[in-house]
Amino acid sequence: MVAAKSEAQMNLPQTAARRWALALTALASFTVALDGLVTAAALPSIQQSFDATLAQLQWTSNAYNLSFAVLLSVGAALGDRLGRKRVFAAGLALFALASVGCALSGSIGALIVARAVQGAGAALVMPMALAILSVAFPAEQRGKALGIFGSITGLAPLSGPAIGGAISQGLHWTWIFWINVPIVIVLIPLALSRLDESRGPATRVDIPGIALIGGMSFAAAWALMRGNETGWGSAEVLSSIGTAIVLLLAVVAWLRRTSDPVIPPRLFAAKGFGGGLMAAFFLYGALYATLFFITQFLQVAQGYGPLEAGLRLLPWTATLFFVAPVAGSLINRVGERPLVVAGLVLNTLGLAWLGVTASVTMTLAAMAPALVAMGVGVSLAMPALQSGVLRTVPPADIGKASGSYSMAQFIGGVFGIAIAACTFLAFGTYANPQAFTDGFRAMIGSAAVMTALGALMATGLSAARRDVATPATATP
Repeated sequence: MVAAKSEAQMNLPQTAARRWALALTALASFTVALDGLVTAAALPSIQQSFDATLAQLQWTSNAYNLSFAVLLSVGAALGDRLGRKRVFAAGLALFALASVGCALSGSIGALIVARAVQGAGAALVMPMALAILSVAFPAEQRGKALGIFGSITGLAPLSGPAIGGAISQGLHWTWIFWINVPIVIVLIPLALSRLDESRGPATRVDIPGIALIGGMSFAAAWALMRGNETGWGSAEVLSSIGTAIVLLLAVVAWLRRTSDPVIPPRLFAAKGFGGGLMAAFFLYGALYATLFFITQFLQVAQGYGPLEAGLRLLPWTATLFFVAPVAGSLINRVGERPLVVAGLVLNTLGLAWLGVTASVTMTLAAMAPALVAMGVGVSLAMPALQSGVLRTVPPADIGKASGSYSMAQFIGGVFGIAIAACTFLAFGTYANPQAFTDGFRAMIGSAAVMTALGALMATGLSAARRDVATPATATP
């Protein structure tokens, strides 16, 4: 009895340290993931404040997502070299300073630049949070800890519109950025005092590869955003498309010849890896595009305030609370492929129904079935797709595979918003509610096509059942 009590007492500090690691990393990750889409419900307010164009509004989200995507591997490498706790705290500080810059922006251009810096801070925080959590917990407890972490972080993108709407309507849209500051002020000293320091192998950062991927993504997104405004045959658009093609070829050549590429080509030899990344690209492209426009539809076309717009999306967003845990438990029993394909098909049907039925006078009761179908579909597909991609590679490559998956999802978000805006402008305008609705219906149709393509790509995933699930290490 005495021996058992003594052993339990010895384990108390270790248990407390693990709880601190889970609490601090989950809160930090939720905060930075939330800012990816927290501006969605505030877009009409931002547009009015700066008289911004649709292209400029896109960059308030895309600058953050693109910066986040291409700098994730840099953040991971810096943590391995300099210390994960130190880089984690530095990332939070940069994120908070950039949030102040966002809140104090006097122009849409300043806001976009600050959002890009904010994304860079997030790219330092997220990989460090995962690494710190993985080191803090032993192998037999790591899966559960990562599951809790993933569930909390996964709430961020879908709860962003409701939170952003509440803050924008109750205070002012700038407060969606000010609110980050007190959270970070609390997190940094707690992280420095409560987390253990750790390092990884000092791997080389593939700066040229990262720069080429970032440049290619920027050039292609720029062409999509400017095509309708300047003409698809304009010198600006054609030069952007040409630059994107040249950089794409350069990316392929560089990844094949460098010794430690940001995305090792050997990973694509694994069955389902490339298709899984493309499925993630289309899934998150459709998700970000829909969230970007649907809150505007509810405000611009239907006249609701930011808070009401966010709350009206609850039939869609709240399903994550109920369906995602069930989907995670089903992975071992039915395999990833059936869940991903079924989820994306259901999401496609929900989007298609919304695109067909959307109108200026559409009620919440009429919209709810489509929102529920979309929410259930996304909740089924998200955890299974992430698990399916990571399952294709050997344990030694999970870090690279996880980084590739995260890059695919955030770059997918950038392109999804760009494609959706391009489609919107081809069929609609902001001139009046009906004109906006016309564009919104076409844009939702493009999102449905994206998820259908994602379902097609996901058919290459493994359908085999397994006994032990691969721990999730990427951000939903």
